[in-house]
Amino acid sequence: MVVRPGFRKLKNALLSTGAAVGLAVGLLSAVSTPSQAAASQPCDIYAAGGTPCVAAHSTTRALYGAYNGPLYQVRRSSDNTTRDIGVLSAGGVADSAAQDSFCAGTTCLISVIYDQSGRNNRLTQAPPGGFQGPAAGGYDNLADATLAPISVGGHKAYGVYVAPGTGYRNNATNGVAKGDQPEGMYAIFDGTHYNGGCCFDYGNAETNSRDNGNGTMETIYFGNNKVWGYGAGNGPWIMADLENGLFSGVNQKYNAGNPSISHRFLTAIVKGEPNHWAIRGGNAQSGGLGTFYDGVRPNVAGYNPMKKEGAILLGIGGDNSNGARGTFYEGVMTSGYPTDATENAVQANIVAAGYTTWNGGGSGTLTPGSSISLRATTACCTDRYIRHQNGSVVTSVINSSSPSTDKNDGTWVVRSGLASGSCVSLESKNYPGTFLRHQNYQLYRQQNDGSALFASDATFCAQAGKNGQGISLASYNFSSRFIRHYGNTVYIASNGGSNTFDNSSAWADDVSWIVAQPWA
Repeated sequence: MVVRPGFRKLKNALLSTGAAVGLAVGLLSAVSTPSQAAASQPCDIYAAGGTPCVAAHSTTRALYGAYNGPLYQVRRSSDNTTRDIGVLSAGGVADSAAQDSFCAGTTCLISVIYDQSGRNNRLTQAPPGGFQGPAAGGYDNLADATLAPISVGGHKAYGVYVAPGTGYRNNATNGVAKGDQPEGMYAIFDGTHYNGGCCFDYGNAETNSRDNGNGTMETIYFGNNKVWGYGAGNGPWIMADLENGLFSGVNQKYNAGNPSISHRFLTAIVKGEPNHWAIRGGNAQSGGLGTFYDGVRPNVAGYNPMKKEGAILLGIGGDNSNGARGTFYEGVMTSGYPTDATENAVQANIVAAGYTTWNGGGSGTLTPGSSISLRATTACCTDRYIRHQNGSVVTSVINSSSPSTDKNDGTWVVRSGLASGSCVSLESKNYPGTFLRHQNYQLYRQQNDGSALFASDATFCAQAGKNGQGISLASYNFSSRFIRHYGNTVYIASNGGSNTFDNSSAWADDVSWIVAQPWA
């Protein structure tokens, strides 16, 4: 048993056990539509448990029942203007329609993730540190605002899609734990979007963006990196990045009690206090939390006592290592070490919020396993559909009188994205195992060879249609390029560029598609 350095007041102890458990039960059955204010959201629950939030970040919903301010800011490339994206009402979900309207016909980046706690611990573009970023001045890239569409309680929202080179940070925070002070944190991630790069983190880090030695960080890590530490199976794992080590338990390397975990929506928790820390996690769509480690600090010199510095980062390592990828939806940091009961109540709130994949809108859905056809919306071509023809991908007129071959060629099976579960891949209906894939910007139907390149080339991320109809499908690895028909051939095209098919004329129409009932 770990003996903590002090005891909380009886009032807080009662709140964090009995009251928090009561909240957990109540929240599962008493959820109104997210556009209405909720009685209690995660940070209300933490406050009731005596461990208030000192940072609360989300691009999907309010984390306090009374919060009615901005969640994040987007900046569009067409004129570099910005817009704050708020909630539909106090305590509710993001006003994604405001983003869709503001960003129509252009690219938007997430420039600020606001802090809902009132401490102004907002996250902005990460500066250079031990490693340089790919943006001007060595800064990291900002996330494309449209690459992680999801649904919360039936309302469309966007997550923070972190590709390698993307990162956010705040090195001058207010109220975040320092030294060996106790703290807790949780985050909701896409459990299917990860890699082994260093390091997809959220939490407490160095204030100079450099490696300042063992114990100068305490963050949630998610991925399948095995260089420093790992758990059971092949990963991914929830671990703690404590600087110079990703820890899955007390041992420096392998800890059998930390399982591979990859729910589509994943709740990940790390918390620490003097010579005591824990890792917890679970499915953000159902059920409770598992405890994967709960014990003393790692049996390696430099981590007891901890030397936390109090910066906050997202998507990168403490020294600005920026080779990782992942998707973030919401997360908080607390003052004090939360009880399991408080966290269980927060998990109940998360489950009740109703995180699900976005179906793409329009007249049909992009549900994995379903068959669809994709119809053009350009005025000239509303009777044309995307189909494969001798391996190439074109648009053709297809109607009820068309030959069965044309109907089969114009039907696609939606699959969870080969490179990311946040997005989709489209498998040929009549040639299983072959997928829609871009190569030199043109689209083809090709056999999946199992490579990472193929997976990336065959993954597309749905957004609201650029012309207001249906959907637009962004390339996973060329996020400013969208599936477009041009001269009846199908490409991934940017809005303006050196290629003929990048012509800006009718671009918004040409990249917008109706998800139609399948022809076969």
